[in-house]
Amino acid sequence: MASKPSPDLEVFPNPQTQHDYTIRITIPEFTCLCPKTGQPDFAELLIEYIPDQLCLELKALKLYIVSYREQGAFHEDVSNQILAHLVAATQPRFMRLTADFNVRGGIYTQIVAEQRSPNWQAGNPVQLS
Repeated sequence: MASKPSPDLEVFPNPQTQHDYTIRITIPEFTCLCPKTGQPDFAELLIEYIPDQLCLELKALKLYIVSYREQGAFHEDVSNQILAHLVAATQPRFMRLTADFNVRGGIYTQIVAEQRSPNWQAGNPVQLS
């Protein structure tokens, strides 16, 4: 596997397809460039997904995320673009991407984008007392 930035995502077969479970991936050092100023934008990404047949391979995910470092993008666009690529690669039952951007011009931005498979229904949450 390559060790330089790559727009390619890799997947592997989900070893536990018989029930829903959540995978949470935190990426604390996402960077891209402001399309207006060219200055770097920094964000923490949280990917939460319920896999169906495929799971994300983490090293390829890291190299995919690093490939955004030199790209100019608005927060809203880059967040939804990343979600679309992840969904296309894995076809999950459910996926949510939260992009928590650092301050720019005195304003913090948080983008939350999600996608669910049309045939998937979330189970009832368990309430523990």
